[in-house]
Amino acid sequence: MATKIYVNLPVKDLAVSKDFFAGLGFSFDPRFADENMECMLIGEDSFVMLQAEPYFRTFTKKDVADAGSVTEVIVALGAESRERVDDMVDAALASGGRPSKDTLDLGFVYTRAFEDLDGHLWEATYLDPSALQA
Repeated sequence: MATKIYVNLPVKDLAVSKDFFAGLGFSFDPRFADENMECMLIGEDSFVMLQAEPYFRTFTKKDVADAGSVTEVIVALGAESRERVDDMVDAALASGGRPSKDTLDLGFVYTRAFEDLDGHLWEATYLDPSALQA
């Protein structure tokens, strides 16, 4: 049985964040959208709930981390090709994102990483399926 995952992510400006991720090729489910949140589709069973920070704060009694200065999580996404990794990260950088570490290219695995507009860390990785069989 597949387990669905919903990552709740606080953002400073919901509309700007939605535009940023739409520019990376992600789509959104309007059934789960309002002035407080947008549901970004990552995969068949994977979603990122972009939430306006004041709304996000209603779900926790803890302080909300300032992703611009501390790291709480790195969201790693598998890509279907090296080209998709490059397309995603290049689009993020062109839209105001920042590189967060050096490119890792081991031949069988290729990873690039960026910070989104709120400082959240993302990695895009391609793993050559033939390497898994070797």
